[in-house]
Amino acid sequence: MHLKKTLTLAIGTIALVAGMGTAQAAEKRDSFRIAWTIYAGWIPWDYVKTSGIMDKWADKYDIDVEIVQINDYIESINQYTTVVATSMDALSIPAASGVDTTALIVGDYSNGNDGIVSKDVDNVADLKGKTINLVQLSVSHYLLARALEEHGLSEPDVNLVNTSDADIVAAFQGSTVRTVVTWNPLLSTVAETPGAHEIFDSSQIPGHIKDLTLVNTDTLKANPALGKALVGAWYEMMADLGADTAKGREVRAYLGEASGTDRAGYEAQLDGMKMFYTPDEAIAFISSDQAYEAMDSVRQFSFEKGLLGEGAASADFVGIAFPEDRVLGDENNVNLRFDTTYMQMAADDAL
Repeated sequence: MHLKKTLTLAIGTIALVAGMGTAQAAEKRDSFRIAWTIYAGWIPWDYVKTSGIMDKWADKYDIDVEIVQINDYIESINQYTTVVATSMDALSIPAASGVDTTALIVGDYSNGNDGIVSKDVDNVADLKGKTINLVQLSVSHYLLARALEEHGLSEPDVNLVNTSDADIVAAFQGSTVRTVVTWNPLLSTVAETPGAHEIFDSSQIPGHIKDLTLVNTDTLKANPALGKALVGAWYEMMADLGADTAKGREVRAYLGEASGTDRAGYEAQLDGMKMFYTPDEAIAFISSDQAYEAMDSVRQFSFEKGLLGEGAASADFVGIAFPEDRVLGDENNVNLRFDTTYMQMAADDAL
């Protein structure tokens, strides 16, 4: 797996403009560039491209949308105005930097795809005093913090060693590294190590690690056709992806091969996610108390780790808007918006 799901980096489904904070973002355009990074919840954009679904929806709204794969996590967020990212990335990069950002699509949340694996203990409480390898300031770091908290521990009770995702499997398969935190498909590999136990996973904090498609809010206002085309294409693809049909199996086989595995391997990764295959499901989730409370936890962690920037005096620094006019943080500095407008259009068959 080549992506780092880090809080200090972001991932991308992206509409190209010079940068997320530029004045150019607010201009009306007819050409956009969308990029995706390999992960089970984002690689479906590759199928949206190769199947011709994106072209169909772009033609409907008389725009051009190019979909490309990008491997540089940081460049995607720095150069583009539409991004698929975890909710923590959305908060800690564009929103915390003052860029008004809209979550156009709520795609899924991790429901077992992130976890803690140890050779030495079989429960979180016994991690006290242990050394843990993980990508620091990542969703793995966040997962560990929540796991420790739930078991009466905190970070000072353990020793953290920053280890890249590229190195973590080999490190764990050696004799020195005893406990790791990581995500799939790496998680499945380390869990198969003889003597290893998976002692905590993201299904125990449902809704906390969300995958989103983000758009610069000004860009979306100036270019509603982009929002309609992206949402329309996404849910047409999702209808096939989630179907127990020959077509659904074909799509999952394609995505499995594209992500370096096969249909069974890709379906196993999907099993570790709560996928929102319909817009109604996504709207219901992001409008729920569960999503609101989970994002509150994410913003508290982000502030504690300094990810909201030097100017943040508290977790309230960045306002986060939810459906039904609910806001976390500063109502006068709302820079992250969970706006269900376009998903509702899809649900109403109004695209």
